[in-house]
Amino acid sequence: MTNALPSGARAALGDVAEALRFFTRLPLPAAPAAPPAFDRIAWAAPVAGVCVGAVGAVVLGLAGRLGLPAPMSACLATAALVAATGALHEDGLADVADGFGGGRTREQKLALMRDSRIGAFGAVALMLALMTRVAALLSALSFGLPGAAGALVIVAALSRAGALMPLALLEPARPDGAGASAGRLGPASFAAACGVALLVAVALGLVTIGVGRAFDAALFSAIGAAAITAAAARQIGGQTGDVAGAAQQCAEIAAWCGLLMGRLAA
Repeated sequence: MTNALPSGARAALGDVAEALRFFTRLPLPAAPAAPPAFDRIAWAAPVAGVCVGAVGAVVLGLAGRLGLPAPMSACLATAALVAATGALHEDGLADVADGFGGGRTREQKLALMRDSRIGAFGAVALMLALMTRVAALLSALSFGLPGAAGALVIVAALSRAGALMPLALLEPARPDGAGASAGRLGPASFAAACGVALLVAVALGLVTIGVGRAFDAALFSAIGAAAITAAAARQIGGQTGDVAGAAQQCAEIAAWCGLLMGRLAA
């Protein structure tokens, strides 16, 4: 079927599939094991975010149809988001919190970030992040189910572009690992990812929460990703895969803040 498509369309679908394989645990056809070419597929990262957000939106809708209380629906939808990504970004957030919070030297921070065991800083960061995301989605339900679903997809798309900010602005902090294999993301590739994310936000904002709120979400998402990027530059002098994951989480929470500003839950 894909052979009948123009070569450009086939290439775009291939980029999306590669982004989905990296950013999600959704069932996809197997591909040769190789580090993703981030410079090529960066534009598709927000598309992967749309798919992740759609999974959460479907669960949110099903929970509503079953008549479950709004807090439980928000919890189940957030759990679906985590499951869809295999807790990829949450793991990065916990590792960064442990490293930046518990290490005294750059070397100690990097060692703690690589340690698979979770410490106090990581546990607290994960708990607060999940609580904030559930509370945000619960508040978004005051827009109605279509509005909350649209907001969920918007935030997911914007935050995947945010995850790429450390790769675009910082050199790898160590010679091995996910950050090193990704390398430095080119400005044009990062701009393409941001452009796609903004296009998604505006398009969905038009039919759900409003363009103004979508723009606020985009602005705050960029601020959240920039905060982690600046912290990584100061703490370890570069980026790692964990830093990218933490940037996604902070960009997501910050996007919710921008989107919900002045909104009182019903």
